[in-house]
Amino acid sequence: MFSSLLDVARNSPFRGPLTPTSCQAAPPALLEENSQSGMAAAVAVQGDSCEFGSGKYYALCGVGGILSCGLTHTVVVPLDLVKCRLQVDPNKYKNVLNGFKVSVREEGLRGLAKGWAPTFIGYSLQGLFKFGLYEVFKVQYSSMLDEETAYVYRTFVYLAASASAEFFADIALSPMEAAKVRIQTMPGFATTLREAWPKMVQNEGYGTFYKGLVPLWGRQIPYTMMKFASFEKTVELLYKHVVPKPRDQCSKAEQLVVTFAAGYIAGVFCAIVSHPADTVVSKLNQDRTATIGSIVGKLGMAGVWKGLGPRIVMIGTLTALQWFIYDAVKVTLRMPRPPPAEMPESMRKRLEAESAAKSE
Repeated sequence: MFSSLLDVARNSPFRGPLTPTSCQAAPPALLEENSQSGMAAAVAVQGDSCEFGSGKYYALCGVGGILSCGLTHTVVVPLDLVKCRLQVDPNKYKNVLNGFKVSVREEGLRGLAKGWAPTFIGYSLQGLFKFGLYEVFKVQYSSMLDEETAYVYRTFVYLAASASAEFFADIALSPMEAAKVRIQTMPGFATTLREAWPKMVQNEGYGTFYKGLVPLWGRQIPYTMMKFASFEKTVELLYKHVVPKPRDQCSKAEQLVVTFAAGYIAGVFCAIVSHPADTVVSKLNQDRTATIGSIVGKLGMAGVWKGLGPRIVMIGTLTALQWFIYDAVKVTLRMPRPPPAEMPESMRKRLEAESAAKSE
């Protein structure tokens, strides 16, 4: 399935109006201009399928986001289902193992797949905007700064770019997230997306699909900021202190292993940062009369952290797989993959001169 989707992506959906620039190696003058940002020194290397920063490049990043988020979230639907039920009905579902046991007893093994359709659709759309727009905003924000400033404050660039991308990604995700939670946590409401969607529209109108948008932003924006900034920084540190050779001397397989490790580390931090808001989102989509304040007041501090264990396992694994798939898509489609941020030569020489002057 994965390779067939990559073939589809490779064979054309993003030709034409979304590709304003040629996917050939850029002329030297343009490459010099595009290297303004030390963080994303973009050079179109011979053999790349497109030019860094072109419309096709960003569109293929979106394809990588669709695959990385849509597939991974769908795979862990059973764990997500139990996690949501732990959050909304802790009296019935005591812990993860008990949650699986009760769910299988009441609905059978097939019941663990409830909500897979809105999960796949919603998180595919989210991944399209999350990864595609992150690349756009990262380049745009860094281009607003001079080379040295972009390097020194690169973490702030990652944070700003990821927050901006997630803002739009959650607007795409919210309707499907609302339907998914209803299917998973309200017995007898609906078992499929085709059944849940018209019921929600008929009973509550289209506004119900965005009732949880604000807490969704509260959950996903900090999560994504942590996901991208910690991943970028972890990759940088792994190549600097752990991997015994420079990135450009590592094989593609070795680079993907580093990507997976950095993704898992980032995922653990993501789960912790975003978990309280995740609990609120689940409760809001289960109870149409609830508000953020009433939920927090009822659950208390201990209650909003219910289900953190399975969420760490789920999000850690998800984040690692997402970055692995995303990077694998770039490798498979022969997309430019700029190395981790390096200190600009001008800055290095200036610091060396200052150091030498002080030592004299």
